[in-house]
Amino acid sequence: MRRAHIILFSLSLGLLTFPSLAGQAAAQQPPEEKRIALVVGDGNYEKAPLATAANDAGLIAQTLQAAGFDVIGARDLDADGLRNSFRDFLAKVQADPANTVAMVYLSGYGIQLAGENYYIPVDAKVARDTDIPIEGLRIGDYTRQLASIAPKASIVVLDAARPQPFIEGGNPIAGGLALVDPSPNMLIAFNAAPGTVAPSESGNYGVYAQSLAEMIRTGGLQLPDVFAKLRLRVSETSKGAEIPWDDQKLSGPFAFFDRAADAPPVQGSPDQVAAIRDKPLRDLGAQDAFTAALTRDTYQAYNDFLVAYPNDPLARRVRAILAARREAITWRRTYLADTPDAYWSYLRRYPQGPHAWDARRRLTILSAALEPPPSFAMMNYDVPPPPPDEMVYVDRPVFYFGDPEFGFVPPPPPPVYFLGPPPDDFVVLAPPILAIGAVGLFLLPRPAFVPFPAFVRPPAYVRAPPGNIIFNNIHNTTVIKTVINNPAPSPAAIAAAGGRGATLGPALPNSTAQRASLIQQGKLPAPPSAAINPRAPGVTPANVRPGAAPLREELPKTNALPVPGARGAPPPPPTPGANTNTRLPPPGATGRPNFQNERAAPGAPGRPPVVQNPTTPPNVQERDRRGPPTPGATTPSRPTPPPQPELKRAPPPPPPARA
Repeated sequence: MRRAHIILFSLSLGLLTFPSLAGQAAAQQPPEEKRIALVVGDGNYEKAPLATAANDAGLIAQTLQAAGFDVIGARDLDADGLRNSFRDFLAKVQADPANTVAMVYLSGYGIQLAGENYYIPVDAKVARDTDIPIEGLRIGDYTRQLASIAPKASIVVLDAARPQPFIEGGNPIAGGLALVDPSPNMLIAFNAAPGTVAPSESGNYGVYAQSLAEMIRTGGLQLPDVFAKLRLRVSETSKGAEIPWDDQKLSGPFAFFDRAADAPPVQGSPDQVAAIRDKPLRDLGAQDAFTAALTRDTYQAYNDFLVAYPNDPLARRVRAILAARREAITWRRTYLADTPDAYWSYLRRYPQGPHAWDARRRLTILSAALEPPPSFAMMNYDVPPPPPDEMVYVDRPVFYFGDPEFGFVPPPPPPVYFLGPPPDDFVVLAPPILAIGAVGLFLLPRPAFVPFPAFVRPPAYVRAPPGNIIFNNIHNTTVIKTVINNPAPSPAAIAAAGGRGATLGPALPNSTAQRASLIQQGKLPAPPSAAINPRAPGVTPANVRPGAAPLREELPKTNALPVPGARGAPPPPPTPGANTNTRLPPPGATGRPNFQNERAAPGAPGRPPVVQNPTTPPNVQERDRRGPPTPGATTPSRPTPPPQPELKRAPPPPPPARA
C-alpha cells in the first residue's frame, strides 16, 4: 500500500514538472521576428535622370518581400514624400522594436558636404553647396532616429554614390559619400567606397543592386558575409571600377534566408575558408592576397598587401584604394574635431584634396584664416601621412576606380573558396514586368521573379505580413508563372495564391498613396518628376509577344496631368513599355563617366578653365601641380592626352576679414 502511494506521489510530481519543462522549451524558442523595410528609387531627376535607380529599388523590394519583409516603397519621391515615407517607416518600427529588423534602401543621388551625407529628392533645386542642406535629406538625422528606437537590428544601404550633376561651378565639393560610424546594432553600406563614385550604368539593373539581391538570396549568410561577398561580386562584375563599403556594430546574428543542411556548398570547406581568411597576406599568392584584402576591406589589410607585394601589377589598384580610405579617415577625424587646428592639419596633408574646400568653409565659419599658419598644433591622426605616390589619386574632387587615366590592371576573379560563380538564371535579369493598363504613379517597377532553389528557405521564426504572395511561393513555379510574373493577374488568381487583399509589389507609403489617388482623380497636378509607366524608347518589354503592334516611340510627358484650374480629366496612361536599356560596357571597354562636378566656369574661384570635350579625360596638367616627383616614388602611367591649351589655376580668393 505504501508503495502505491509513492508511485501516485511521483506521478503527481511529474504532472507538475512537465508543464514547467514545456514552458522552458517555449522560452528557448526564438521570438517571432518582424521585418520592416523602406525602399526608395529616385531616378527621374530633371537635370540628369538615372537609368536604373527605380529598377534597382524594385529588385531589392521584391527580394526583401521574399525574405518576409513588410516593404513600403516608392519611386521618384520629392522632399515631402521622402520625409513622410520615413515618418511612416519609423512609426512601423516603433510598434515593436525589440523584435523588429529594420532596413532602408535608397537608390538615387547622394552628396556629401562637410562630413554629412545627403540624399537628393527628385524635386531638389541644387545649384551650389549652400543648397545641399536645404534641398537634401540629411541621412544622419534618420539613422539617429532609427538608433534611438533601438530595433533588434537595422540595415541602412545607400546606393547613391554617383557623380553628382547639380553643382558645376564655384568651389568644388567632394565626390561620393562621407565615411560614417554606424550606431550600435546597425550596419551601414554604400555602393562605392567613401570618397569614390560608381560609374554610370544603363542596363536593366545596376551592378550593386543585382549583386545585393544575389547575396541575399544565397541563404545561410550572416550580414557581414552578405556584404563582404557583395563587395567581391561588384568588383568582379565592374572590372574593379566600383568597390562597395560597409561597416557594422551588430551584436547578434541575422540571416535573410536559411540554407538546408543538405544544400550544395557555396564555397570550399569551412576550415579551408577560415584558414585563408585569417592567414597573413604575405603567406598567400598576390591574387589570393588581393581577394583577401578586398574581403577584409580594412586600412590595415590594404597596407599589408602593399608591404607584401609592392611591385605586383595589382599594387597600383590597392594603392588607389588605400589612398581613398586614408583620406576619408583623415577627413572624418578632422570634421569630428571641428577646430581650426584640425582643419589646418587636413590642409597641411591634403592642400588640394577633395575636402580642401570643406575645410575652408568650416574655417570661414570659425572666423579663422583659410590657409595654415606657419605653426599650429598639428592634429595627431591614427593613420600616417599620405606618401607622394598617393596624392595623384586624391588631388581631385571626384575619384573612381575605373578611371582609364591610371591604367589599372583588372582585378582577378575571386577564387571559388571566396565566392562561387553567380547562378545561371541570375547573371542577366529580365527587364521589369509592365502591368498592362496600370497607371503606376510612384509605384516601383516589378521585376520578373526568379524562383528560389529548394534548399533556400525563410527562417521559421519570421513573422511575414499577411498576404505576402512572394514570401509564400518562392519555390512554387506555377504561382510564379501565372501570378507573380503575370503582367495583369486576376483577383481570383491572387486569392488562390494566398494573397487575398494583397498586391504583388511593395505598398506605397500612406501619404504617397493618398497623393497618387488625388493626382489620378485630377484633384492634384502631377509633379514634374512623376513618371507613369516609364520605359526606354525603342525597347520592347519582355511580356509583349513578338509581332504585336509597335509601341509608341516617346517617353511619358512630365506634368502630363492638368494644372489647377485646367479642365478635363487626366489623360490616359502611355502605351505600355519596359524600362529597359543597354547593359554595362563589355570587359575591357574604356570610357570615363561625365563628372559634372569636375567642371567649373572659366575664372571660378580656385578652379581652372575647362576645355569642353566630353570624349577626352580631364587634362592632367592641373593635377600634377606639385612639380617633379619625389625620387624613388612611383606614379601611375597615363595615356598621352590630346594637345590642349595650357591650364592655369586661378589664385584662391583672399581670406575673409576676422569677425
